[in-house]
Amino acid sequence: MHKLKLTTVGSCTSIVIPQEMLSHLKVEKGGSLFAIETPNGYLLTPYDSEIEKQLEAGRTFMKQYQETFKTLAE
Repeated sequence: MHKLKLTTVGSCTSIVIPQEMLSHLKVEKGGSLFAIETPNGYLLTPYDSEIEKQLEAGRTFMKQYQETFKTLAE
């Protein structure tokens, strides 16, 4: 478990995330993390669940029209 420090940057409250955690999450300074509320608190993740839903819809569409895409590719 990591303890994160709260700090003030301008008029905002920010957290300091150790480099080890950033590396493990595969994000860098300037990147984004998403906070997902769970029954046990919040989960920090670099993955946007809304994008994942859109990708899944795209995969379903492509699978549904697989033959059409094959024909178009020729």
